[in-house]
Amino acid sequence: MSDYKVRCIIKRPDEEYGHVTNISTSLKNLQNIVEGNIEMVTLFDGLGGKKLVLICNEEGKLKDLPFNFVFMNDFDGVDAIVGDAIIIGAEGEELCDVPISFGDWKEMLDAWGN
Repeated sequence: MSDYKVRCIIKRPDEEYGHVTNISTSLKNLQNIVEGNIEMVTLFDGLGGKKLVLICNEEGKLKDLPFNFVFMNDFDGVDAIVGDAIIIGAEGEELCDVPISFGDWKEMLDAWGN
């Protein structure tokens, strides 16, 4: 992964919807945000050639991190996310600005029952 800044949504367990911010895409920074090794999950594909991606701690459930939200995607069905999460875009192998608005993100969380 290259190191550059992108716009994303960070959702912490104590936040209802999270917040929009700019972050560095370095592996070290992503690991710092989620407090461990990262796992990337595609939530949606085909948003103007971009994917909507969730980045979370790959061992979050084993480490008993606090519940954050439930999500549904086209690939894995329903799952619970624990710990801090990053919602970001991906184009090919590169991370990019989140391809949806914060309002759309709020609607998604509500539709998933959060």
